[in-house]
Amino acid sequence: MTDSKAIQPSELDQLPDRDPEETAEWRASLDAVTEAAGPHRAAYLMRRTLERAEEAGVALPKLLETDHINTIPTSAEPAVDGDEAMESRITAWNRWNAAAMVTRGSKYGVGGHIATFASAAWLYETGFNHFFRGKEADGSGDQLYIQGHASPGIYARAFLDGRLGERHLDNFRREAGGDGLPSYPHPRRLPWLWEFPTVSMGLGPISAVYQARFNRYLTSRGIKDLTNSHVWAFLGDGEMDEPESTAALTLASREGLDNLTFVINCNLQRLDGPVRANFKIVQELEALFRGSGWNVVKSLWGTAWDELLQLDTTGALVRRLREVPDAQVQTYQTRDAAYIREDFFGKDPALVEMAKLLSDDKILECFHLSRGGHEPRKVYAAYRAALAHKGAPTVILAQTVKGHTLGEGFASKNANHQMKKLSVDEFKAMRDRLDLPIRDGDFVDGEVPYGHPGADSPEVRYLQERRAALGGPAPARRVHPVAPLPAPADKAFSAFDKGSGSQNVATTMAFVRLVKDLVRDKETGRRWVPIVPDEARTFGMESLFPSLGIYSPKGQTYEPVDRDQLMYYKEAKNGQILNEGITEAGSMAEFIAASTSYATHGEPVIPFYIYYSMFGWQRTADQMWQLGDQLGRGFLVGATAGRTTLTGEGLQHADGHSPVIAATNPAALTYDPAFAYEIAAIVKEGLRRMYGAAAPDEDQDVFYYLTVYNEPLRQPAKPAGAGVDEGILKGLYRFNTAESAGLTAPVNAPRIQLLGSGTAIHWALKAQQLLAEEWGVAADVWSATSWTELRRDALEADEALLRGEERVPFVRQALQGAEGPVLAVSDYMRQVPDQIAQWVEQDYTSLGTDGFGLSETREAARRHFGVDAESIVVAALAQLARRGEVQVTAVKEAREKYGL
Repeated sequence: MTDSKAIQPSELDQLPDRDPEETAEWRASLDAVTEAAGPHRAAYLMRRTLERAEEAGVALPKLLETDHINTIPTSAEPAVDGDEAMESRITAWNRWNAAAMVTRGSKYGVGGHIATFASAAWLYETGFNHFFRGKEADGSGDQLYIQGHASPGIYARAFLDGRLGERHLDNFRREAGGDGLPSYPHPRRLPWLWEFPTVSMGLGPISAVYQARFNRYLTSRGIKDLTNSHVWAFLGDGEMDEPESTAALTLASREGLDNLTFVINCNLQRLDGPVRANFKIVQELEALFRGSGWNVVKSLWGTAWDELLQLDTTGALVRRLREVPDAQVQTYQTRDAAYIREDFFGKDPALVEMAKLLSDDKILECFHLSRGGHEPRKVYAAYRAALAHKGAPTVILAQTVKGHTLGEGFASKNANHQMKKLSVDEFKAMRDRLDLPIRDGDFVDGEVPYGHPGADSPEVRYLQERRAALGGPAPARRVHPVAPLPAPADKAFSAFDKGSGSQNVATTMAFVRLVKDLVRDKETGRRWVPIVPDEARTFGMESLFPSLGIYSPKGQTYEPVDRDQLMYYKEAKNGQILNEGITEAGSMAEFIAASTSYATHGEPVIPFYIYYSMFGWQRTADQMWQLGDQLGRGFLVGATAGRTTLTGEGLQHADGHSPVIAATNPAALTYDPAFAYEIAAIVKEGLRRMYGAAAPDEDQDVFYYLTVYNEPLRQPAKPAGAGVDEGILKGLYRFNTAESAGLTAPVNAPRIQLLGSGTAIHWALKAQQLLAEEWGVAADVWSATSWTELRRDALEADEALLRGEERVPFVRQALQGAEGPVLAVSDYMRQVPDQIAQWVEQDYTSLGTDGFGLSETREAARRHFGVDAESIVVAALAQLARRGEVQVTAVKEAREKYGL
């Protein structure tokens, strides 16, 4: 039988011990202390020894957890630079108005959240009063990622400082009539206030990490010095369960992002109940962040706990705090002193004796009220420590009570996230608790009044003076007037007009070649931000490595294995390429930071994020909505697109639906270009619209989504004639006719219109030839560069008609007079081309790649889905047969001929 106390093997066993006798003495000393003074004393001495070792520069692994007490003792807290009493009054007004706003809105059934801000009020107020830099100094200030459910408190503060009025508060969550306030931080809905949308939980943390990183990138590349900008992310402890919340923690520590601070409101509750009912969320998060290389500051207990900790000579209190599960801590919040004496202190004889020295009031003060996140001095100390720490990001774990100051009906109750209002009596009790000068008579017809000390009151003057000293109001979003970026020389775009001759070029490569030319532009080249998730070689981008460099804050500290090659792997502190590794979520977060730099920093940059198309909208669509909500600008490029084009990769790589998902996002301009010259035209227009001299009625706050393919094919020359450029941008133009293609068909031959997008146009062109040569049918081929833009234009025409305005959809204009039925085909599910069906006057049908993808050759996959040239021919004949323009037998004959 194995001895459970036997010494387990250690990694140290493989290292030589030059003095085993000395080692044995140290171990014996530890055993002696443990036996004589107890394990707590032994642990205390070990901790002190480790601290001393760290101070002396001795390299030792760090502990992942510390005791469940504050990192900064009361004796070490710095003096608060401000009027604490005044700040307490300001916070009281904000607490009141946040609760009043939600309660008043509840009569309209619009809901709202009260408890989150109630718990986090001092976390925000301390920052606003002392730390958060505004934009009126250098135009960037600090970047604040506000926890979505705390938005009523931010509105309340904006009401106090005069940026919002009562009409705004009364329209919380009611935006349709004007003067409304969005439920959560939504820059698209309130663009002068909110910078970052955060309520899709998990996206705030990862976005904050990449924002901090992008700030360093802009500084390193000499675009803007953001040394003084700090990123603050306010998060919930329950929110940390989202995978995106922790996905980039090691990136932040690896790159030493000491310009980043996470403030996690540990109120121990998520939406339905305790975050870690049977465990300790604070200890779990501490271990997670310490293990990821972050500096951790815990602010758990208020000053009232100092007396208890001083009485803890045996370590029993600290030990008990560590072992009590979170759900039980919540229970203590709602129970009387007798219960706490028995359940908390009664578990250990030493604690029983301690409790005899404590009054019931002292016990209730500690367990009901005294939390580190509710004391501004402790929050202030934590923030100061975060800003002082260099070389790594900081996380502040602040323990609070969800529903604090709202009354016993709210505090720590499992259901408080769903509780939307207070009664009049509860408001009166809250008024007394906060000591606010609101009279009973101010409650008219049972409605709670808003409270305001007056525009010229000491509170408002103090608030505004503090914000002025810190650089202006916060949060705030500013779009500083900047001159439009000059358009690159036409040469970069027109180079594609002649086609590729006999050379086969994939449209993915055509896009990369275009970018290579554009980044050389003297005026705007340095503003391009290439973003790629570790697939640059797949997309043929390795040629950019030595010329642009891959961004790394450390530069290149090694000799690359391919240094003697022309396209070697080059990293540089001022590198232009952001190679994010295998993280689509991280790449999207970086893209969002770059795409909104024009507003966040007053410095427009041109990001393009190129990725496997299947791993874009399907995988990170929530972030694409975040991008639209944050009014981002740039190019998303879904490469290796299509369900049949990426040979052999199979189901999880076969994208047959991303344009469907993209079509749901109003800010996304979705294009599926077939040819290199189309890509050039779309990118040129995108640069003009997003960064150039856009027309007054154009929405610049859009982003472009292009699907490009990895199938090398001949790139044709751009057709001559009017309407081609307009058609490329609006979504449809005639590429050729049977006659212009040099195909002959009988006089009065049946005619059909073939619409193809992306790589599918090549199948349509082959089908055009087969139809003419083998079936006597004339087909015209159209390039449908954007089914989505055609649909949006048609929807706008429908809306105009309802207003009494006559307007013909562009798709109908383009196809007007085109003979015969229309057959549309793409490398996507039929739902993509079917977007335009109701506005096409001709008989309309479509082919697509519905169903799951599969591993096959391109030819076999296209035959499987029925979209190859031969399948198009059979479908075209079937359409014409239904119209009586070819014999029905021709359809069967074609199926047999082509083996379908």
